[in-house]
Amino acid sequence: MLSRKEKRDIQILIRFVHIFCREKHGEDSKKPFSSPFEEVASLIEREVQLCESCSELLAYGVRKRFRCPHNPKPMCKKCETQCYSQDYKQRVREVMRVSGPYLIKRGRLDLLYHYLV
Repeated sequence: MLSRKEKRDIQILIRFVHIFCREKHGEDSKKPFSSPFEEVASLIEREVQLCESCSELLAYGVRKRFRCPHNPKPMCKKCETQCYSQDYKQRVREVMRVSGPYLIKRGRLDLLYHYLV
């Protein structure tokens, strides 16, 4: 069973990757995202269409979130245990660089707190 914070973290990750893929990859052969974790499927509010690369990145991120050894989980940028490989860390940073400002400009001021902390 997922905690409220875990659910929120995963939903934000899904939203960020979805926005990034939509903005950067257009309509390049996208398929609905499906997670091997049953709990994640219930968190997806509407069908999320992703390209293969973004789908792989999202699956990796969800897998790492499920396996986080810390309770409560710190922000990844402040965590002493870096579980993302260097390649994926760079890709997630790029996703956040694109998606974060996109959401903040559209009224998601709660995400602004994440950038400032």
